[in-house]
Amino acid sequence: MSLSNPGRNPCASALATLDRVAARTPDGRTLFADLSLAFGRERTGLVGRNGTGKTTLLRLIAGPGHPAEGVVARAGTVAWLEQRREPGSGETVAAALGVAGPLAAIERVLAGQGSEQDLAEADWTLETRIQTALADVGLEELQPGRHVATLSGGEQTRLRLAALLLDPPDLLLLDEPTNHMDGDGRARVAEVLGRWPGGVVVASHDRALLRRMDRIVELSGLGAATYGGGYDLYAQRKAAERAAAERSLETAEREVERAGREAQRAVERKARRDRAGRAFATKRSEPKILLGAMKERAENSGAREDRLAQRRAEAVALELAEARDRVEQARTLDIPLPPTGLAAGRTVLAVEEAVWTTPQGRRILGPLSLRLTGPERVALVGPNGAGKSTLLKLMAGALHPTQGRVERPAASALLDQEAALLRPGETLMDGYRRLNPEATPNEAHAALARFLFRNAAAQRMVGTLSGGERLRAALACVMTGRRPPQLLILDEPSNHLDLDSVAAVEAALRAWDGALVVVSHDADFLEAIGADRRIELRPCG
Repeated sequence: MSLSNPGRNPCASALATLDRVAARTPDGRTLFADLSLAFGRERTGLVGRNGTGKTTLLRLIAGPGHPAEGVVARAGTVAWLEQRREPGSGETVAAALGVAGPLAAIERVLAGQGSEQDLAEADWTLETRIQTALADVGLEELQPGRHVATLSGGEQTRLRLAALLLDPPDLLLLDEPTNHMDGDGRARVAEVLGRWPGGVVVASHDRALLRRMDRIVELSGLGAATYGGGYDLYAQRKAAERAAAERSLETAEREVERAGREAQRAVERKARRDRAGRAFATKRSEPKILLGAMKERAENSGAREDRLAQRRAEAVALELAEARDRVEQARTLDIPLPPTGLAAGRTVLAVEEAVWTTPQGRRILGPLSLRLTGPERVALVGPNGAGKSTLLKLMAGALHPTQGRVERPAASALLDQEAALLRPGETLMDGYRRLNPEATPNEAHAALARFLFRNAAAQRMVGTLSGGERLRAALACVMTGRRPPQLLILDEPSNHLDLDSVAAVEAALRAWDGALVVVSHDADFLEAIGADRRIELRPCG
């Protein structure tokens, strides 16, 4: 969490203004340039493909970063809630809220050990305000002395949001605030932002949260585009833009063909004139000076036609290139999952009275029984700590039940939200060959190419891939081997994905003929893949 000092803002109604701002990576790659935006007391959703610079833009608005070009001005306080921050050693809830010192002073006063300064500075409303802030984010049971490291990632994010509720900034910046959160946590964050009195900028792919926004700003290689309204209106306009881009590309391609035909006809006309001129010069007896003038006029006329044809060809080629760029920006990814041929009546998975306990004897899951038949789509739902990830590992064979049994008659693959089956220090080709040792180099290249990792991209290091690229690479590795799974087990697959990648994964899974078990708190994702069977888990004890 970062606070910036207020500064002069050229736009009186704006809390932060960017004027012709550019940002570049350490290796010199331009993320965006000539960016001019203003953020006031409204809720703005910030979207765009991974790698377009959303987090960088938030950092520039907050103040820790400086633009390569341009000016960022602020009018009021700005707070940045980063996507993830590791808690300090021994950090308590009170320290995370920024109230450890004031609470200690109140305790000294109540114990009769307070100094005159403690008495003068004691804020007797503080405890009530802390309770209210924690309740607003659904953490009313937290005690000030609890260590932050014992909280889940989603709970830590909500705790840091509660700290901002104690002293709200004028402009709040959030980077993927609902990642790692269960449904209740997501709802709490949305409610807080809905009541926020100042301005909000949220980088997110959470469509439910984006629906609460007043406008959407999309970052892309073409710059920033602003769309009034929330996510649904943005999605409609994007669909219309994609259709328009495709039509423009078709028109540009026809114009290139027409220009080519016109250029060819011009060449043919010139050739005919040249032949006619030579024949005329051979047959006629006009003075040479007259024939020379006629030849010069013909050559000048032909040169003008050539220049016009060339300029026309260059213009339509530029139009074609621009149309292709627009289509490329608008086009969604395509992830080709091969068919499995899974029969409708085949048992894919059977769990009978399964229980799993920790080595210390704490029961995490069960007893639980369930059966999957044919290409079912099952959503596992429930709050954090209910044992969903544990059940996925039991289903995949990564864990064995301490009681009961799990039968796996069909081949399966487990993909967690980090795609951990791939190792950050290996190339995609190395990872594929490790997971599919029977594959030849040519087969590996072909498989990766089907998932858009063509040629040199197959040698990229896994650690350099975005979240969407990692999931796509993991799918390539598990779905194109000699024995592709008929059951995919997915743990929060839409976390860390941008909206385009989420749409691509949804389309691929919706069209796939295998069975799915998915843990996700994204209701839109579950609906899109057809997960009409839901199993709700509750924490044990």
